[in-house]
Amino acid sequence: MALGPRLDLRTAQTLVVSPQLQAAIRLLTLSNMELQAELEAELERNPLLDLSDDGTAEVATAEPASSDPGAMDETLAAEDGAHPASDLDMDLDAERFHHDCASDSGGSTTEEFSFDQVEAGAETLAEALERQAAGLDGLTHAIVLHLISAIDEAGYVTEPIAEIAERLGVSLGEVEAALAIVQRFEPTGVGARSLAECIALQAREADRYDPCMRVLIDNLDLVARGDLAQLRRLCDVDADDLADMLRELRSYNPKPGLIFGGGSAPSIVPDVFVRRTPKGWSIELNAGTLPRLVVNRQYQVRLQAHAAQMNGKGRAERQYVEGCLSQAHWLMKALDQRATTILKVATEIVARQEGFFTHGIRALRPLTLRAVADAVDLHESTVSRVTSNKYLSCERGVFELKYFFTTGIHSADGAADASSETVRVRIRALIDGEEPLKPLSDDKLVELLRLDGHDIARRTVTKYREAMGIPSSFDRRRRALVRAA
Repeated sequence: MALGPRLDLRTAQTLVVSPQLQAAIRLLTLSNMELQAELEAELERNPLLDLSDDGTAEVATAEPASSDPGAMDETLAAEDGAHPASDLDMDLDAERFHHDCASDSGGSTTEEFSFDQVEAGAETLAEALERQAAGLDGLTHAIVLHLISAIDEAGYVTEPIAEIAERLGVSLGEVEAALAIVQRFEPTGVGARSLAECIALQAREADRYDPCMRVLIDNLDLVARGDLAQLRRLCDVDADDLADMLRELRSYNPKPGLIFGGGSAPSIVPDVFVRRTPKGWSIELNAGTLPRLVVNRQYQVRLQAHAAQMNGKGRAERQYVEGCLSQAHWLMKALDQRATTILKVATEIVARQEGFFTHGIRALRPLTLRAVADAVDLHESTVSRVTSNKYLSCERGVFELKYFFTTGIHSADGAADASSETVRVRIRALIDGEEPLKPLSDDKLVELLRLDGHDIARRTVTKYREAMGIPSSFDRRRRALVRAA
């Protein structure tokens, strides 16, 4: 057989993700607040898109689910931006509730938003330190400002001062002098390079930094281990004096910068509201955070008329208008499908975790993404995107949708499973209720959990305890001894 180049034709099926499908997947992943920013950018790009008069989407009651849970509603009018709601018992619920607060059970408010209602942001640690450094000038002021920028939210200098001196091109003594100025600022203890230095600054401010206290602060590792006998020998004090010193030590703040809080924390805006009604559980999307999109028909007609008057030269204008109109229709259809998908997944989660909404964390059941995906006839990756960065508000609080997906722990009789989150909460409750000087060991926790019907191994209890940041029984007892001293 001769060897040589040849040209063959072959047919094969490949999965191609179109740009519009990629955009639809991205919209599904966004939370309501992120989607709001995305829509605002789209309003800037597309001249045919506009907001409705009220600027918000209306909430309509959903029709009963069809027998095909995977069917999407493909009918969407150009101006239709309504988001559906759902009831678990599939009864239509005419009662609506106010979206501004999950605790509101009905009715609407006539109060309008006012900027006077927005609280001014609290002063941050950096702002407080810069305000106190305003009286300085020259090189010292510049070094102090640089040191302030190197202080973390807890109040500690995060960079070695030798590196700061080298970067600024000044001597180490000048940086140390500037650091001494910063350490005299409020709150006391700020600008420290270690925990011992932070405590020492506060002890000097309280005029308690005597030789015994200095030795105690230099041996904070012994305090952490609860080695009271060694501390008494090093400090050369009796038990009563050591107890007074430990009490004084506990009054100091190891993270003084946190009293400023680092600025206002962003609030969580729920994407789904769940409330109890006489007919069952009502699930609604939070449409109040999303603008209602409509097509500006008047502007569309004006653009089309202008293109028609250009005597054949308006082809590019016509293509641009048609592209904007097509993009606007697709976007509103994609938003409707997104709302339908989120509502469908949230309804299934509430149906499977109804015990949680009725009885609390003890009734939380194991749940997987695949189980929900099979129930609503969606791909598992789609359910994962729906539940990412989405929050559900109910009478028990605000929870991320991912919170309701937990692994299962087999019960003692093997007849039912318990959620791993339920077991974690039970472990924390048992430890919170223990006697400080007689902490529960992991073996004892296993016995108590077995009485509750959770037959799990000791290593599992240890894993859950460490994941929650709870020390061992030995460390808890040692800390209790220090507090008792």
